[in-house]
Amino acid sequence: MKVTKFGGSSLATGAQFERVIDILNQDEDRQVVVTSAPGKAKEFPIKVTDLLIRYANETINDEDATETLLALKERYQTIADHFNLDQEVFQTIPDQIDQLANHHYRSYSYLRAAFAAHGEYLNAQLLALILQAKGEKAVFVDPKQLHMETDATTATLNEETTYQDLAAFEIKDDTRYIFPGFFGYNDRGEMVTFSRGGSDITGAILARGLMAEVYENFTDVSAIYAVNPRLVSHPAAIKNMSYSEMRELSYAGFAVFHDEAIIPAIQAQVPINVKNTNDPTAPGTWIGPAEQNKPERRVTGIAASDNFCALYLHRYLLNKEIGFTMRILKILDRHGVPYEHMPSGIDDLTIIFNKKSLNKEQIEQIQTDIERELSPDTMAWHDDFAIIMVVGQGMINRVGAFTEIVTPLKDAGISLQMVNQGASEISIMLGVESKDVDNAVKAIYHNIF
Repeated sequence: MKVTKFGGSSLATGAQFERVIDILNQDEDRQVVVTSAPGKAKEFPIKVTDLLIRYANETINDEDATETLLALKERYQTIADHFNLDQEVFQTIPDQIDQLANHHYRSYSYLRAAFAAHGEYLNAQLLALILQAKGEKAVFVDPKQLHMETDATTATLNEETTYQDLAAFEIKDDTRYIFPGFFGYNDRGEMVTFSRGGSDITGAILARGLMAEVYENFTDVSAIYAVNPRLVSHPAAIKNMSYSEMRELSYAGFAVFHDEAIIPAIQAQVPINVKNTNDPTAPGTWIGPAEQNKPERRVTGIAASDNFCALYLHRYLLNKEIGFTMRILKILDRHGVPYEHMPSGIDDLTIIFNKKSLNKEQIEQIQTDIERELSPDTMAWHDDFAIIMVVGQGMINRVGAFTEIVTPLKDAGISLQMVNQGASEISIMLGVESKDVDNAVKAIYHNIF
């Protein structure tokens, strides 16, 4: 049995739905299907999720939502019309859209979560209805049936309950089970959305809980590429990579997966195959355990993100002072701010943050507290900080790997702000100014590939 997830672009129109159904029918093992909400299409420039968020805000502000409602219903109606789905059968979809604004929600955050989740929720129902109309055995499965609970308003999965129930879930040989991605339920029966890439997380949870043979992830590209195609024309495709390599690259901005999305599949050692809905016979990219991965190149991929900032501290004999780092961590904890990395030398230390994790007021408070409690000789805030991850199992124990990465930066006149290598030796992290990040990535890529 395979778990097969389709992204928003794969389910954006009736024509794309038809491709998805053809893909399912090409392999009887594709029994568990995870849907995303309809994404953008040529004739539909706005994602359904964005329309639902707009609908939520209009409901909260008591504004006229007529135009938004018409746009939402049109997206699903055009898909149903492509298959000549009986209107009476289809009517449950627009009815649920209308009913969204009539429910009572405990807070605006729960309202927004419920509205946003309905993109996937309704699309899974629609796919099941279309398959049933075509004479196929298909069942829509609400994740509430499997107790995919979350804690309070956060998206922390109740693993014990979820995996117990998934282990007991019966899968019949001749039936397809259609699950909506992106959300779960808390213990009060309220919808709570997962983080970005939530449909990928749903697929990975199902792959682990149902002990799938493979977790297939269909998107709009024929492979994962070694570098962002927007930076380099026709970049090298990655045929195989390890879970660890994927995690490292996702962290720094690889758009294929959220960096937390594949953890359940990793925990169960379920191989992942990223494929293209529009070119389903292409082999795609396989992601699996490191011991089963034979590197084709010394570097598997290069990713970058400028969504970081950094606080630089200098103090003589810093390395001799017991508890210095602990005091910094207590200050960050006091203000509820996580950090990403903390490379250090004998007299200096840099704290790297994700820009999304703190605001201007927190930045000022943290600097004030550090100045008062730690008295650094120098303290400087850098708001234009970018991180580049160069990742590859082929770099392990390879002499000259670092030189191949930094030499093109020197030749391009790009200054390195930070260098950090993990103990596993599969990744090297570079810090550069945001203005240099794209040129740095291109320089490294062209020198290695």
